[in-house]
Amino acid sequence: MKAHLPVNIGEKLHQRVLIVDDDALMRSALKRLFILAGYDVELYESGQTFLQQADLSAPGCIILDLYMPGVDGLGVQAVLNQRQCQLPLIFITGSAAVRNAVDAMRAGATDFLEKPFDNDDLLRRVAAAMAGQARLSKARDAQAEVQQRLAKLTPREREVLNHINKGLTNKEAARALGTSHRTVEIQRTRIMEKTQAASLADLVRMSLQEQTQIKQNL
Repeated sequence: MKAHLPVNIGEKLHQRVLIVDDDALMRSALKRLFILAGYDVELYESGQTFLQQADLSAPGCIILDLYMPGVDGLGVQAVLNQRQCQLPLIFITGSAAVRNAVDAMRAGATDFLEKPFDNDDLLRRVAAAMAGQARLSKARDAQAEVQQRLAKLTPREREVLNHINKGLTNKEAARALGTSHRTVEIQRTRIMEKTQAASLADLVRMSLQEQTQIKQNL
């Protein structure tokens, strides 16, 4: 690990970095690097200890050594995947283990660095991983909000929405449903109110998002 000054010194990020490495010197060096950069740091001397003690529900970024005695990095990653852990994961590896690091990327790791690595490069990658996590979390929250709004619709309002998605006018939807044009107008207004859609395009977008999410879960 090259002796470069860390970036963002003095900027108190209060973001969490979880370091998992059996090398005490490496843990100490990484701790100093991230504390100086304003991060909160948690240290774990083994994969087993990390899996037993770490809070995986809170935001953060995991820095994980690929080769460790006992449960190695890939073993830790496998357990994290089983637990559906959403934290970004950056592997640290020697040049001889790049193939395994690539396998880790296929299994969902965010990034990997070869030893020796540049401190500034590591800090940039952690910052990028956390920014990506924040964007993903925001997207999940937005999707959950959409689902909650659409869940308020009655079965009949759902039918009207389906016709709206097909591009039918109120009159066309009324004929398809065997009801009056005025009734469909009222139901459409209620749909807009319940979903808090700002426009017809916004309503269609929310409905399409829901359909995409359903397909992904099948």
